[in-house]
Amino acid sequence: MIPAGKPATKSQLAYETIKARILDGRYGPGYRLVLDQIGRELEVSAVPVREALRRLEAEELIEFERNVGARVVAVDPVAYRHAMQTVAIVEGAATGLAAPLLTAEALGRARELNERLRRSLAEFDPVAFTALNAEFHEVLFGACPNPNLVDLVHRCWTRLAAVRDSTFSSVPGRAPQSVEEHDRLLALIEGGAEPEEVERFAREHRLATLEAYLARKG
Repeated sequence: MIPAGKPATKSQLAYETIKARILDGRYGPGYRLVLDQIGRELEVSAVPVREALRRLEAEELIEFERNVGARVVAVDPVAYRHAMQTVAIVEGAATGLAAPLLTAEALGRARELNERLRRSLAEFDPVAFTALNAEFHEVLFGACPNPNLVDLVHRCWTRLAAVRDSTFSSVPGRAPQSVEEHDRLLALIEGGAEPEEVERFAREHRLATLEAYLARKG
């Protein structure tokens, strides 16, 4: 059934529903996406579901296998490394450009989010931590004056989600370090550091998470 307030087109509804379930883990790696089953659940025909799956295939969230159909892509450690490296570069650049434009209100919001991240360490939930972490970073790079760069960051986040190996699930010890690095990043911005310095620190912050993951997997 299509709830009130949801996207007007059936194809968009199917796309957003399936994508949300992939990103939150309900449809895990290898999960088989059956058109008729999804169509019945959403009360739509197979056509808009098929259109949605093609969009998700283009985003590399799913793949089509001969004689099998659509499946959620499997976790690929190499793809994860490449995705994280790309996120580090583009998000670092966006954060550096945004730094001089961040208002006191935005910085206060970022501080509040980081305090919530710090409090969450007591009863650690990697999924909730990851969501808050994303919100924190979006506050910082969201003021970037280059909309193409902001769009690229979001696209990279989608690609990172596509490989879907939760870093903080694999290396929960990285979470406290991440919170401390957030404090240092905010201090740089509040202290009027040059955009290049902010960019470098933001990039190294992301790469430190990748290095922790690779060390754990290695």
